[in-house]
Amino acid sequence: MTTMSDLTDDLLSEILSRVPITSLRSVRSTCKKWNSLSKNRVFGKAAKAAARNQFLGFMVMDSKVCSLKFDLQGIRSDGDEFFDPSINPVSILEPVEISKAFHCDGLLLCVTKDSSRLLVWNPYLGQTKWIQPINDFHRFDRFALGYDKNRNHKILRVFDFYQSVNSRDFGYEIYGFSSDSWKVLDFTPNWKIPSHQRSVTLKGNAYFFAQEKIIVEGEVTTETEDFLLCFDFTSERFGPRLSLPFHSGDEETVTLFCIRDEKLAVLHQRWETCEVMEIWVTDKIDPNALSWTKFLEVDMSLLTGFPVDPFAGSFFIDEEKKVVVVFDLDSNDEPTETCRRYQTAHIIGDDGYFKSVNIGEVPQKDSTNICCYLQINIFSIFM
Repeated sequence: MTTMSDLTDDLLSEILSRVPITSLRSVRSTCKKWNSLSKNRVFGKAAKAAARNQFLGFMVMDSKVCSLKFDLQGIRSDGDEFFDPSINPVSILEPVEISKAFHCDGLLLCVTKDSSRLLVWNPYLGQTKWIQPINDFHRFDRFALGYDKNRNHKILRVFDFYQSVNSRDFGYEIYGFSSDSWKVLDFTPNWKIPSHQRSVTLKGNAYFFAQEKIIVEGEVTTETEDFLLCFDFTSERFGPRLSLPFHSGDEETVTLFCIRDEKLAVLHQRWETCEVMEIWVTDKIDPNALSWTKFLEVDMSLLTGFPVDPFAGSFFIDEEKKVVVVFDLDSNDEPTETCRRYQTAHIIGDDGYFKSVNIGEVPQKDSTNICCYLQINIFSIFM
């Protein structure tokens, strides 16, 4: 009788390459060999080849965390056929309404829709952990998940909002998994992180899009310099301002993405010159310096379904195929009984290639809150 240990390496690689990320806990309980392979996230040549043609990750849609599989293998081929996105709710998180999610090092940090608690989920082990605030969280809080040089995972909370005309709530807090506690960070920056901007984590450090604060007659405005900031979870401090390859104005789209924990990418859509969308990728990166190379530039006035909404615009890129996949809404019209809005994936190539894929209707109850129903956190389990 053939047993698991009798399987050839090629067959084992083929089997494991088809296992959804949310089923890895079951894989680990099969045998020691499979447990070891899944922990290392190295499933052989066949699996690695398959991973190059797929993006495996998570997204928040209709206040639910969903697994996402997007296959770009067939684009530009005869007949232009490729697999549509495979989107499935994560069963273990299905009872919880989620507004935002952040990924780092195989963990997913989820913010509940009522902003009362945080939930950390380990999809490889199927484990969850609830985290309570010191006082209260707020729906405009910014969060980041990262780790220090000893691989201790931590959560950064940034909050800056007015409870009333004369009452401002401002500060920085950090949670340590090893201590299971929060502490307050004591510093006052001269910049602001916009409330709708989402952080990304690269090699344990978190990166934020930020803008300079200018005081005008006692009021705060954000009209001048914009840049990136790196938060170092080892020193628990922000580094110097990191330059961007563009300057963005009010209501323009700026979105960050992390490529295989190796590079940063940034999407910028300008409004003043034919609604141009640019994608830039780092060719040098450390906490104190960045340099950029332009990956893609598209004149969006030639396409339909744009401009990208400044509160959406989540994306991922495939460097080998030179395409970007932008997740957005198909229309800026308010939904009615006869006119509805749909979540759409736009596949855009450097050679003018363009294709849109409908991935689901926007629930009318959430149509005015893009951050609650559409957020993509793409990462591959093959890093």
